[in-house]
Amino acid sequence: MCDLDWTPYVPAAVLVAVMLWHFFGFVFGLSILTLLGAVRGCKWLLRTAAKIRKSPSDHAKLPTAPVTVAQPRRSVLTRREFFGACAALTPPLFTVGSTTVALAQLKSLRVRRFTLSVPTLPRQLNGMTIAHVSDIHVGRITTSRVLRKMVSITNALRTDLVLMTGDLINYEMSDLAEGIALIKSMESRYGLWMIEGNHDLIEDGDEFERRIKASGVPFLMDETAVTNVRGFPVQFFGLRWLIGGGRTQDAIHIAQVRSFVMQRQADAFPILLAHHPHAFDAAAKAGLPLTLAGHTHGGQLMLDSQHGVGSAFFRYWSGLYTRGNSQMIVSNGVGNWFPIRINAPAEIVHITLRCADV
Repeated sequence: MCDLDWTPYVPAAVLVAVMLWHFFGFVFGLSILTLLGAVRGCKWLLRTAAKIRKSPSDHAKLPTAPVTVAQPRRSVLTRREFFGACAALTPPLFTVGSTTVALAQLKSLRVRRFTLSVPTLPRQLNGMTIAHVSDIHVGRITTSRVLRKMVSITNALRTDLVLMTGDLINYEMSDLAEGIALIKSMESRYGLWMIEGNHDLIEDGDEFERRIKASGVPFLMDETAVTNVRGFPVQFFGLRWLIGGGRTQDAIHIAQVRSFVMQRQADAFPILLAHHPHAFDAAAKAGLPLTLAGHTHGGQLMLDSQHGVGSAFFRYWSGLYTRGNSQMIVSNGVGNWFPIRINAPAEIVHITLRCADV
């Protein structure tokens, strides 16, 4: 097997077009061909049945000699020719149109702002700001232009904290050096903390964790850390990514959060960092006031804010969710592993925390 990675030598537009055909075009084309085959099969069965039902008397009524009728010169396409031309034009139009839309969306990045009223927020932290950065996906799909823009925007926000909730790289360890450089170039008044995501572990999870730890970037893997913001302690709980789904994943989150609660510092304001947003159920049950998550890319492909891939696969997929006194913000993420977004724009989230009685 050849170990050569050919993707760095392929233009982004070509790579996007190939992926779109792989995920959409092939399935769409196969569906159309199946439908056309079914229609043609039905027509053939109907014609065969009609011939069988035809009686000999019907044949006797037919003229004994063929009648020749002069055909006028055609000046327009027949229906078969028209549909044939449409079928021939569909692949290039689909490729050019969808690739153009995809590339335009991959280059956009917004700032989404939330002001949260937090009943348990200490007065010393009233007005504390957070830049929530998630799902950077350094790799072939997320361009250097977007990554530089991400750093520039984050630094311009001048927040108290920068918190990154996983998927620094898309999957290749060769991109990790650039990812670490990006994280280190982000600025805030009181520091940056990050956790891992599932994509970070695809190629070599142990090496990813080792190199992040060695880089000096504050990195939490089922660990907690405390810092002082405006002289008041803030405690971060960072969930490690563990493979699991459904009830298994929920049980893992419950166990992780239960362990964290035992380490909770009584006088500190707690913030949970979780790559998967379903950890919010365990966080709310434990009474943690603020959870930040990513992973969903805002649903990636959404018909509107409530319907699409997000709502089909996740309980929480974008924006603010509240359960009792617990709140969670799910970021749409900055980068991409898939080359198109629909109604799920890439974003950096700016959060301002306010005391409920102020």
